Amino acid sequence: MPAPVVLTGRRTRLEPLAPHHVEGLARAGGEDRASYAFTPVPHGPEAARDYVERALADQAAGRALPFAVVRADDGRVVGSTRFLELDYWQGPLVWPPVPGVPYGDPRTAVPDAAEIGNTWLAAGAQGTGINTEAKLLLLRHAFETWRVRRVSFRADARNLRSCAAIERLGARCEGVRRAHSRGLDGTVRSTAFYSILDEEWPTARAVIELRLAAGAPAAPGPAPAAMTGVAAV
Repeated sequence: MPAPVVLTGRRTRLEPLAPHHVEGLARAGGEDRASYAFTPVPHGPEAARDYVERALADQAAGRALPFAVVRADDGRVVGSTRFLELDYWQGPLVWPPVPGVPYGDPRTAVPDAAEIGNTWLAAGAQGTGINTEAKLLLLRHAFETWRVRRVSFRADARNLRSCAAIERLGARCEGVRRAHSRGLDGTVRSTAFYSILDEEWPTARAVIELRLAAGAPAAPGPAPAAMTGVAAV
């Protein structure tokens, strides 16, 4: 299982999610919640505590590596994101493959593929470039430290804002899996899947860095509540 790590940018710091982030997450999730139609975001201290406990249980089981998103200029927690769907391709070939199980010592294993998701930001942090820089930090760590072959993303296909944000990262749409799972609103949702491959990463990184250098623009004007959101879930 990859070790927790702090990832630091100019305006964003990603800290390993921990119990001391509960209060900040509760405050962040308590801002205007209109953009969370498709994104599970804790509401209140008890929900934030449960959110952190569940995320840390997934980390302990080797299923995820969660982070608190911290605004660098004032140290305020403004959201959360994580690596998940960690997959390992090392060791003897076993068929059928067993996803998510590293070969050798799990304490030193690093994945060959990963997903970035469960991302949300406080309303006041959306459209500020924090999400774009957070994605750059995660992608850079995955491709340049772990040396993964693929990073994937997914979003409710109705969440046009999230789909557009993923595409702006340089990710390619692999298709939409129809009637894929139960959505946050209780209906059956279709899911759009995206990915960036290791050979595509240099181009994607250059585009993201140019956007940040130019001042990442806010997402296009307010969308209806049924089409808003921050990132893939």
